[in-house]
Amino acid sequence: MQEDKMHLVNKLFNNNTIRTVWDKDKEKYYISIIDIISVLTESTDGRKYWNKLKQRLKEEGNETVTNCHQLKLKAKDGKYRLTDVCNVEEMFRIIESIPSKKAEPVKLWLAKLGSERIDEVFDPSIAAQRSIDLYRSKGYDETWIKKRVSGIQNRKQLTDVWKNGGIKEGKEFAILTNEIYKTWSGMTAEEYKSFKGLRKESLRDNMSDIEIALADLGELATREIAKQHKPKGLYENIEVAKRGGRIANNTRKNLEEEIGESVIVKDNALSYEYKEEKVIETNN
Repeated sequence: MQEDKMHLVNKLFNNNTIRTVWDKDKEKYYISIIDIISVLTESTDGRKYWNKLKQRLKEEGNETVTNCHQLKLKAKDGKYRLTDVCNVEEMFRIIESIPSKKAEPVKLWLAKLGSERIDEVFDPSIAAQRSIDLYRSKGYDETWIKKRVSGIQNRKQLTDVWKNGGIKEGKEFAILTNEIYKTWSGMTAEEYKSFKGLRKESLRDNMSDIEIALADLGELATREIAKQHKPKGLYENIEVAKRGGRIANNTRKNLEEEIGESVIVKDNALSYEYKEEKVIETNN
């Protein structure tokens, strides 16, 4: 695990110091509960406040406390001490339980998100427009956005074909996606994200237009081959995924031969860089 700043969390808390930990294997963030409480409450002892809140949550049957675990995080004096941590979902549940004026902006933000999701159930086009507006706010141009939205639709068509072939959503989708990526780029999706310095961020959103085109080609080729040959089960679909990836890889090789350089680049669209520091995990 590595300790760093999670940019969304620090923004929510007005850039106060909130220790966050990135678990690469689980692809999850863990946040120091004491830091959250210290920022949001008037208590001079965040640890004591958390102990009382923890007891109340237990009495209410809240599972958040059960799911929390401890890591040794670096304190202000430079020493590592056991600290209760939670994931992002659990963090918001804890915030909802804190009666504090400072917590109100976050609670209002959560309420707004909930209202927006309900609106999207009645009118899915709201979600689509919100995605487009978000990409615009991040500086992507209209041509890129159009290709990205089209790529999302193409991806859905591929996963529908996989489902018809008996593939289970989740782990098996990830296995097949990795086979496509490994074949044309030489890296799994996780390795590719690490190569670009990404964590929770979308890999496609941080690709160059050429990388996106190759990723799309690999998936489109896989979809069409699968539609034609109708593979059943994971192993047959793995072979088809490799065939689709090879088509994208051949295109990549031809292009790189013409331009004399690799089209796989480290560049990303982030406005920040992760700074990593060791974290000590404990089962105690």
